[in-house]
Amino acid sequence: MAGVRVLVGTRKGAFVLTSDEKRVDWEVGGPHFGGWEMYHLKASPADPDRIYASQSSGWFGQLIQRSDDGGRTWDPVGNDFRYEGVPGTHQWYDGTPHPWEFARVWHLEPSLNDPDTVYAGVEDAALFSTTNGGRSWQELPGLREHGSGSRWQPGAGGLCLHTILLHPSDEQRLYTAISAAGAFRSDDGGASWLPINKGLLSGEIPQQEAEVGHCVHSLAMHPDRPDVLFMQKHWDVMRSDDAGGSWYEISGDLPSDFGFPIEVHAHEPDTVYVVPITSDSHHYPPDGRLRVYRSRTGGGDWEPLTRGLPQENCYVNVLRDAMSIDRLDECGVYVGTTGGQVYASADSGDSWTAIVRDLPPVLSVEAQTLA
Repeated sequence: MAGVRVLVGTRKGAFVLTSDEKRVDWEVGGPHFGGWEMYHLKASPADPDRIYASQSSGWFGQLIQRSDDGGRTWDPVGNDFRYEGVPGTHQWYDGTPHPWEFARVWHLEPSLNDPDTVYAGVEDAALFSTTNGGRSWQELPGLREHGSGSRWQPGAGGLCLHTILLHPSDEQRLYTAISAAGAFRSDDGGASWLPINKGLLSGEIPQQEAEVGHCVHSLAMHPDRPDVLFMQKHWDVMRSDDAGGSWYEISGDLPSDFGFPIEVHAHEPDTVYVVPITSDSHHYPPDGRLRVYRSRTGGGDWEPLTRGLPQENCYVNVLRDAMSIDRLDECGVYVGTTGGQVYASADSGDSWTAIVRDLPPVLSVEAQTLA
C-alpha cells in the first residue's frame, strides 16, 4: 500500500510523520534528538529506509545521523567536515576579509542512485560529499576555489550553501545556491563551477552582469524538464529556461515577491508553489494571512491557496527548506512554520489541514513517497 513519510527538522529535535495514501490520519514519531537543532533530514531515493539527518548544537558542534530503518533507530556516522587546502577568506558584511570557518550542515542531498553517496551544503559556504554512507566527508573544493569565493558574503542567516539540485539523468550536472553569493552549476561532477546569475538584480548590485553577490533563497526544478529552473530570491521569483544561463522575473501578481521556499508539482512541470513573506525585515505573511500561492502557468499568474490555513493574526515564517511535495497520483504539498505547525494538502494545494501542531520552530520538511 502506498503512503507518505514526512521528515521534519526543528529547533529542538526531529519528527517523523507517516500516513497512508489518503493522508488523513497521521502517526507522529519523535522527538528524535530532543533539544538539538535538526537543520535538515532527507531520505535516499535509492533506499527508502535510509535517512540522513543534520544534527547541530552550539555546545557540541555538528554530527550527521543515519537511519537504516525509516527513522526508528539512528546511528551517528560522521562529523569530519574540514575545508580542503588553505581556507583563505571571504567577504564579511563590512567588506573586510573573514576566514572560512565551519559552523553547520544546512542541507543534505542523497544521490538519486546510490544510498551511500550524499552531498552536504555547509556554512561557511562549501560543498562536501560522502561515498560511504556518511562515515567520512570530503570537500569538493572547486566551488569555493572558483575565483569568486573571496567576494561571497553572508546573508542574514549566515554564509550558507542551502540548496543542492541533482540532474535526473546526467550525474555530472549539479546545481547549488548560496546566500549571499548566488547560484552555481557544475557540468563535471563538482570539479569546476560556473556562476549562473545573469539577469538577477539584487539591490546594491544593480548591474545584471554581476557575477556573484546575489542572495538566492531557494531553487527548484521538475525532473521531467531539468533545464527549467525556478528561484525564490531575496526579492523576486525568477525562472530560467536554459539551465541557469539567464533568468527572468515571474513574480507577477504575488502580494510580495519576498519569500524563502519554492517547489514544483510532482506531475505538472508548470505548476509552482511559493509562500510570500511581507519583507526582509518583517518575516511573517502579508496582512497576517498564511497563503501558499500556486501558478499553473510556470509563473506570472498566481492564485492564493487559503482553505484550511489561518487567515487572521498569523505571524509565522516558512523557511527555505520547510516546503515539500510528495509524488502520489494526487500530489501532496507540505508546509512547516516557525510556529510549530505542519500543514498538508492532499489535493495539490486546494485545501489544507494541520497534521501536527505545537512542535518547536520548523526548519525543514521533506516528503517521502512510500510504495
